[in-house]
Amino acid sequence: MQTAERLARRTPFFYGWVVLFSAGSSMFVRNAAASLTLAVFVYPLSQELGWSRTLIAGAASAGGLVASATSPGIGWLIDRYGAKIVLATSVFVLGLATISLAWAVAPLTFYLAYGAGRMIFSSPLQIGASVVVSRWFIRMRGRAVGLLSLTHSAGMVLFPLIASVTIAYRDYQSAWIVLGVMAWVIALPPVILFIAETPEDVGLAPDGDSAPVDSDAADSGQPSAQDPVWTAGQAMRTKTLWLLAVGVGLLFVIHSGTNIHLVAYFRDQGLGETIAASAISVMAVSMAASSVPWGWIVERLPIRMSFMLTAAAMAAASVLFISADSTEEAYAYSAVFGFALAGLLTVPPVAYADYFGRLSLGTIRGVTEPFMSLGQAIGAVVSGAIYDVTDSYTIAFLTFATLGVATMAGIAFASKPSPPSAPADLGEN
Repeated sequence: MQTAERLARRTPFFYGWVVLFSAGSSMFVRNAAASLTLAVFVYPLSQELGWSRTLIAGAASAGGLVASATSPGIGWLIDRYGAKIVLATSVFVLGLATISLAWAVAPLTFYLAYGAGRMIFSSPLQIGASVVVSRWFIRMRGRAVGLLSLTHSAGMVLFPLIASVTIAYRDYQSAWIVLGVMAWVIALPPVILFIAETPEDVGLAPDGDSAPVDSDAADSGQPSAQDPVWTAGQAMRTKTLWLLAVGVGLLFVIHSGTNIHLVAYFRDQGLGETIAASAISVMAVSMAASSVPWGWIVERLPIRMSFMLTAAAMAAASVLFISADSTEEAYAYSAVFGFALAGLLTVPPVAYADYFGRLSLGTIRGVTEPFMSLGQAIGAVVSGAIYDVTDSYTIAFLTFATLGVATMAGIAFASKPSPPSAPADLGEN
């Protein structure tokens, strides 16, 4: 904290932007265990080791299931001890797990190593980075979370590309080592040195304001309209929290079930290895380009409308993928899916923070994140299983489109809950 305190007082601009990009470095490197990165390894692993696509994708599912079990504890740790220690520890474990995959030639060792990395991807890095950014920004939260999403999207572009190039010129074992070392070098220094938990910790106010967002509310001890005060227990008694959580889970079924298998699917459609891999890059570039616009959208549209727009885009992309058998279609439909994924990374974190405030945000995110992890676990296996049974992904894509429509219907009822009638009991977490 000492380095952050000194810099916060000397930085000529709002120090929250430094915190944002420091947390963003962890979001960038989490792509070492991203489903798009694993997609690059599916073909060489299946060819060299003789593993089925369901077996390979199952490692992501295993990690997702572990993340589902650990997320509540991770959220509590963030509220209790801070995001910095959780993020730093997680980045170190992610790098170690990724490097060890170079020697994972048996299914058990592959599951242990990739599952560990995937758990880090799905739980502590996802929760920790978004929570600390949401605590530094209120009025500008949408654009801040959009920029955080951009850092993840940039990693989605580079990590699969670096893995593909390394595999092409060396082998897949070298690719795992390169990705693991990158995680350590890029993220550990900024996370350890520059993150402060809240602006108040270093004598600042959210968004760089010179006074509280709602001074009248602050003087009266009541929660402000822009920063409501909810404990985790109060939030869990609202239907809105669970509608959001289930909606996120359903959309992550689509996310994982598509991403992990997309390169192999394009290869099955008769597209070459280069085209298939570059379509993934197009999707990631689209996601990166859409991240900041999604931040603008979520600051201006009601949360429900932004969420429903995300679900509609994911459903549309799922239907479009069924007929993707040319280079132009693969690129265009991947771009649509990238736009949808940018919304998926931006809208839910803003929704949780705007609806329930900063007080217990780590714990609240911790109890809802298992829905996301479980969705990722289910999606990865469902696509692989459908392919293994039918020798096609068509039924998987139709299923995903249906889930997108169902999510839109559920989120229509996720109205912003009325704030607690009395100030929250700070002991009730």
